[in-house]
Amino acid sequence: MRPAEAGALAGFRFNDITAADGVTLKSNVIEPATPGRHPAIVLVASWALNDLQYLAQARKFADSGYVVLSYTARGFWLSGGTIDVAGPRDIADASSAIDWLLAHTTADPGRIGIVGMSYGGGISLLTAARDPRIKAVASLSGWADLAASMADQDTRRPQSAWFLQTAARLAGRPSPEMTRILDDYWADRDADGRERWARGRSVRHSIEAINRNNPAVLIAHGMGDSIFPANQMLDLYTALRTPKRLELAPGDHATVELSGLAGIQNHVWDSVRRWLDFYLRGIDTGIGKEPGVVLRPHNSPAVEYYPDWARVTGRTDRAVLTGTGDLSPAETAGPWELRIRAGADTPANGGLALLTNGFEGLTGIPPVVWLPAVPRRNAGVWVSGPAPAGGWKVRGVPHLHAPVTSSQPSGTLIAYLYDLDALGFGKLFSHAPTTWRGYATTVDLPLQVTAYDVPPGHRLALVVDGKDPLYADANQRDSRVTIGGGSWLRIPLA
Repeated sequence: MRPAEAGALAGFRFNDITAADGVTLKSNVIEPATPGRHPAIVLVASWALNDLQYLAQARKFADSGYVVLSYTARGFWLSGGTIDVAGPRDIADASSAIDWLLAHTTADPGRIGIVGMSYGGGISLLTAARDPRIKAVASLSGWADLAASMADQDTRRPQSAWFLQTAARLAGRPSPEMTRILDDYWADRDADGRERWARGRSVRHSIEAINRNNPAVLIAHGMGDSIFPANQMLDLYTALRTPKRLELAPGDHATVELSGLAGIQNHVWDSVRRWLDFYLRGIDTGIGKEPGVVLRPHNSPAVEYYPDWARVTGRTDRAVLTGTGDLSPAETAGPWELRIRAGADTPANGGLALLTNGFEGLTGIPPVVWLPAVPRRNAGVWVSGPAPAGGWKVRGVPHLHAPVTSSQPSGTLIAYLYDLDALGFGKLFSHAPTTWRGYATTVDLPLQVTAYDVPPGHRLALVVDGKDPLYADANQRDSRVTIGGGSWLRIPLA
């Protein structure tokens, strides 16, 4: 710790920041009382929250010698304007916050970091692509591709969208543009228009800009995130050529790091502190020398380190789907067909947005289904042989390949991967939906990234059906979907 950067605090004060277009942003700042320049952090508030969100963490950072500014995004609470949904005004606002820091505090212009959860995490990444003054970023439960978050694999997420829209109406002022986009979303129209709107709000289209600016980027995410699915962060991490770190843990959107907002010790916020200390304060916390990928498996206290994402999966096994309901290691299962009623629900589902995977993150208890209760007329079910003595360490992104036909001009399937015990109870550890247009297609579906240990003697079970409350499916009540021979499941193993 540098002596000039730690010690007494100058105090907490509220401020008004004038944005580039004249809008007033509400903020607060905590500043060390020691003389000289200090490293500085901008904390961007989450969706529907205000600048007091990070107060416990801000005080800890200030105690360590940082100038810390937290601000409320435009359109929320007492900040002016309307909600820009991480658009160009939001990105300019983050730069205006840096301008204010440099003009009114002892912030060192060469040691600026930006941190945010959820909405703040996405804005932090986008701003780092456009403002070269930012030297370190921590994005917690952010996003890389907003279009994919709204409708991954062309499948909309109504629970997540309802939550975000309701929170915006209660705590903010939606813009006419946001209202139009959501109206189109609920009506399932103008997908191309939503894609164009989301493009400038998706850092996946600005990766080269981040690489040029070269900030140190920390990404922390829940593997079961129901608002911003985690797979998009794998692609972002892989494409970055900056100092980088990816941490994945069980849990839903913003639940893994949530306890840190109350000042409780939290492994994500511990990493944020070590990251910023290393890259902004020059303290050898060791984090810059550690392997870049950190996994916390679903049902294990272990913490696993990998040098890069490519090393997470040691090998992949391909299990062929058979007409007799087996996941077979054979190369071919011969011709077969399975027709299901895709318009009818089954007990297999992903649970409730935010709650189900969040509960697992806190308790270790995943969604469970009793497999005999899944009606075979409404779902396809395939089961593997027993795991060997060492079990299976599933690490990475499972992948389903299946030729399908539909009785209707569009269709949806949801694939679920379970750890099945001897009593027929399956613990869900990965799933994903897919929607297609046309009567026939070949589904190539990456499931959610996972790190899960299947115990010895347990089996893998794949369930495929057409209904889940998490998703807006394209199936009609009398839809029939046929899954055919040539289908397989690729399983990533350590």
